[in-house]
Amino acid sequence: MSADRSPRDPGEGVEPEGDAVADTAAVRPTVDRPAAPTDEPDEIEYVGDLIEDRDLTLHLPASLTMPVDLIADPSATPASAAVSSAARPSAVDAASPAQASVTDGTASDIAPAVIETADGAIVSASRATPAPARLGTTSVEIVTPRIVAETPEQPEVVPLPESFSGTRRERLRGEPSRAPEPASMLTAERLLDPRGSRRIRPEGFWQRLLFEVTFHLVNVGDSAEVRERKALEARIARAFEGGTRFVPVLTRKGGVGKTTVTTLLGMALADVRDDRVIAIDANPDRGTLSERVPKRTRSTVRDLVNHAPSITDYGQLSSHVSRDETRLDVLASDTDPMLSEAFDEDDYNVVADLVARYYSIALTDCGTGIVHSVMRATLQRADSVVIVSGGSVDEARLASETLTWLEANGYGALVRNAIVALNTGTQATNLVKLEEIEAHFRSRVREIVRIPYDPELAAGSVVRFRDLKPFTRESARHLAALVVDGLPTQRER
Repeated sequence: MSADRSPRDPGEGVEPEGDAVADTAAVRPTVDRPAAPTDEPDEIEYVGDLIEDRDLTLHLPASLTMPVDLIADPSATPASAAVSSAARPSAVDAASPAQASVTDGTASDIAPAVIETADGAIVSASRATPAPARLGTTSVEIVTPRIVAETPEQPEVVPLPESFSGTRRERLRGEPSRAPEPASMLTAERLLDPRGSRRIRPEGFWQRLLFEVTFHLVNVGDSAEVRERKALEARIARAFEGGTRFVPVLTRKGGVGKTTVTTLLGMALADVRDDRVIAIDANPDRGTLSERVPKRTRSTVRDLVNHAPSITDYGQLSSHVSRDETRLDVLASDTDPMLSEAFDEDDYNVVADLVARYYSIALTDCGTGIVHSVMRATLQRADSVVIVSGGSVDEARLASETLTWLEANGYGALVRNAIVALNTGTQATNLVKLEEIEAHFRSRVREIVRIPYDPELAAGSVVRFRDLKPFTRESARHLAALVVDGLPTQRER
């Protein structure tokens, strides 16, 4: 039995022209098959593996530009459709039995369908896979990653100037430098021999004995007592900057040892310090400070005031002062009983301005009482004060009243920074409780120092610091260290 065939197309057998050839060639019996799986790895993963194994980025360009076609997603259209000949006869173009178009929506969105016939009857119509639609062409730039190793920052090396030419070993050997050396190259590390420290004799009986027995090979250092003394001297020798420090020594009652304390304090300072220390007798009446040191001049404060305009250096000033073995300079007060003009505030300011040029510390032995005109000029320049008290009841009470007067007249800061020198060489000291006097003053001032009885001081004549008892010298140094501790280190001139 032969199958019925559709009428031939009038144009059958005629070779199509132009675009018809391409359209006819496009209609081929095709069967949709799933894509065959491939074992080849993805190119991107493959290149990534190569980059991990070896640094291929060194051989790749910095960037690569390539054109890429943009194609619409074919899955947006239905995959297939079964069309019955009886139900949808109009969906097949009767003009061509071999070709037909299945229209579902827009005919341009799908490719021509393939018609399978049996004896001239349409059995089914399968929609072919839609042809991908080209949307355009764009360019994609692929940048090759560069693996850059981080290098640590190198410190900047400052070249040495020419004056530092030569190695350190050459300098230690004493070999001359190839260029002139500055004075800063003469350091203690370079010049001092570390082996020489062993040859310094220690202070202390057993320490020195061990040093001598071992032929200077074992040096255990100074004894504890010597180290304490050196630490005290270091406090006294503290350097100052910015002008002279003025320290008045005062009290409301005479005869309690004010001049003696001024002498001891000045000698303890001058014996340790490398700069100059002066003690000024500012008693408006007749003072006795100059009698505690060997007298080397007959000049007084009055002579210094008269010659002040002509003094231009320390050599001219030193002719008006007396100096003892500790290098303490003492400026005597007026001694002429026929002098009608007393030492006043203006005279003290002239002397203080002149002293401030050449001395680091100036002690002022104030006169009896605190209400005379010199006291005001003295307190205005004071950096610290020393209050002298005796060991009796009335002397301690008058010393406490001196502190009260200072607080009432606007010198409260000086009171809080004051040092009380408790002179135990006066009469009736053995009858009072010195601990109670110290407890009273400790609540008002910074510190208290006991000055013991010493025959060298009780004579009322020239005091030789080396002839004092060790405990007296130690008390004087302790007083000096406390005074220096309360003085400002830096101050504007």
